[in-house]
Amino acid sequence: MAQVGDSSMNAHSGLLTFGRFAFPPNSLGYCGPTDTRTFKELVNGGPAGIDEVRHLVPAFDGAWPYLELIANHTVHDPLDLQVVEAYWLGGSLLERVDLLAVGNSIDDRFRRRAGRGWSLVSDSLEAGARPTHSFHVFCVYPWVGLLRSGVVDPALHVLDRCRIRWGQVMGKEGDRFLVHVRPLVWDGRRLTLGPERVEAVLPPVDEQMIGDGDHVAMHWEHICQRVSPSQLRDLQRAHARHLAIANRSGRPLASRLDF
Repeated sequence: MAQVGDSSMNAHSGLLTFGRFAFPPNSLGYCGPTDTRTFKELVNGGPAGIDEVRHLVPAFDGAWPYLELIANHTVHDPLDLQVVEAYWLGGSLLERVDLLAVGNSIDDRFRRRAGRGWSLVSDSLEAGARPTHSFHVFCVYPWVGLLRSGVVDPALHVLDRCRIRWGQVMGKEGDRFLVHVRPLVWDGRRLTLGPERVEAVLPPVDEQMIGDGDHVAMHWEHICQRVSPSQLRDLQRAHARHLAIANRSGRPLASRLDF
């Protein structure tokens, strides 16, 4: 198991991976440092720039506490590649995280803002949620509750874009890649994956090589990176787990969370 300082390559890989997944919402002004151009330049700036990214990661106040939580129970460094991948994609590393610690962390951060809707978050932990991005999107964010309350179009759009989704590249059109994806759909009671469609998606922030047939992970309007078969399985399992938990309850959140 990798430890802090095991290699500069591992440290740089964790930081670069975080940047790939965090840049898409940051570019839209949703989270992280306000100077999105500088963040992008640092992610693309080689080892020196990547080292500077470490100082900006805590500004992503949605993701950073999860990284700390996972690291405290596993490899100790929140920006170790294993920790970063576990947060964005899921995986077996999360089984080592104590659920009581997850509950306490979430309670400290969000209970007051959730109000009476907090029981839905705590219930999701009892149902087997893990501290991944898909948990945050489907079980902590207010959008599933808003969806049930009738705010369908904006809520469904945010849920579909904010989740880490996957697909297979089939070509390119201009500066965008054409990717086969299955979008989220809402039938009035449940969220499910709909029929496959083609989306035109922007390239990764670090302009890594992406080719036809590659399986990729996407966040908002960007490809984040290629994913291996095992990473794809982890992502799909984490997504399915937390989507199922979100579908268990028919009650909307009592108040909107603002974060």
